[in-house]
Amino acid sequence: RIKKIMQTDEDVGKVAAAVPVIISRALELFIQSLIVKASETTRAKHAKTLSSSHIKQTIQSEKQFDFLKDLVASIPDV
Repeated sequence: RIKKIMQTDEDVGKVAAAVPVIISRALELFIQSLIVKASETTRAKHAKTLSSSHIKQTIQSEKQFDFLKDLVASIPDV
């Protein structure tokens, strides 16, 4: 699936077999980091359910997620 997404871009030529595997692992680690930080935010709010507003607050408070701020701008604060 990652390889297909990469190949939809005209600027991307051939993709070595190892590249989708490496990108997949990098995405797993990124998502894990985001979810762990968001779960800390959820616990700090004494909530039992992780919500989109918790993810938004995490993205806004963590410098490493600054590039995602535009994506969560429309999510309401709770």
